[in-house]
Amino acid sequence: ACDGGITSGCYNLGLMYDDGDGVPVNYKKASELFNKACDGGVAEGCYNLGLMYYAGEGVPLDYNKASQLYNKACDGGITSGCYNLGLMYDTGKGVPVDYKKASGLYKKACDGSDADGCYNLGLMYFIGKGVPVDYKKASELYRKACDGGYATGCTNLGVMYNTGEGVPVDYKKASELYKKACDGSNAKGCLNLGAMYANGEGVPVDFKKAGGLYSKACDGGDAQGCILLGGMYVVGEGVPVDYDKALKLFKKTCELGNQWGCDAYKILYDDMTK
Repeated sequence: ACDGGITSGCYNLGLMYDDGDGVPVNYKKASELFNKACDGGVAEGCYNLGLMYYAGEGVPLDYNKASQLYNKACDGGITSGCYNLGLMYDTGKGVPVDYKKASGLYKKACDGSDADGCYNLGLMYFIGKGVPVDYKKASELYRKACDGGYATGCTNLGVMYNTGEGVPVDYKKASELYKKACDGSNAKGCLNLGAMYANGEGVPVDFKKAGGLYSKACDGGDAQGCILLGGMYVVGEGVPVDYDKALKLFKKTCELGNQWGCDAYKILYDDMTK
């Protein structure tokens, strides 16, 4: 099909060489086929070739070339191309830093139901990067990101309901959003929901549940979750008193770069070895 001038056939064959589907993996061949597809107006070919230039797979690493291909893909309706190009303008990779351009590309991606684009645009409205500060707009974009399965969007929107920035204070809504984030493996969502159970905000006080959530946050690499769970093992709140477990958790907190964890480890270790 590809040799007969059907460019979508070039794209599909490129995918096969890229994934090793029915043929041996061959990134060079894949890149040549994506290039042929892209030249023939297949936007997906441009996008995939952009990914290859960005990673240096089958072609030399070339961020500028990647940006040009993402641009072509974005113009062809591939929202991931818009998002990736936005990220390049946001970070200055392969193109000069341009927050205004980045925000426009994130918007284009978000309008095409790209949850990552909605999240990044929400972040820009929250901090006023490339766009004016607008908490209400940020909250709407975080909601769109959250609804699209981007768990950090749920956490950030939960924080806004917690603090009343851009939305009215609503602890119940905040707790629901943290739960959605936590269920989506966002450690900070687990941590924040744990804190709500510990403080009885939006949910009934439940130290056992708080401990379980801090444990999930800690397993996800959140140092605060580790130290808070360690503290619960020291005082026996929601869990049995267990200094050995607390010591391990404080050590993990310290290893995650949290100084409080290092200090807590030293205090407890000195106390246990007296």
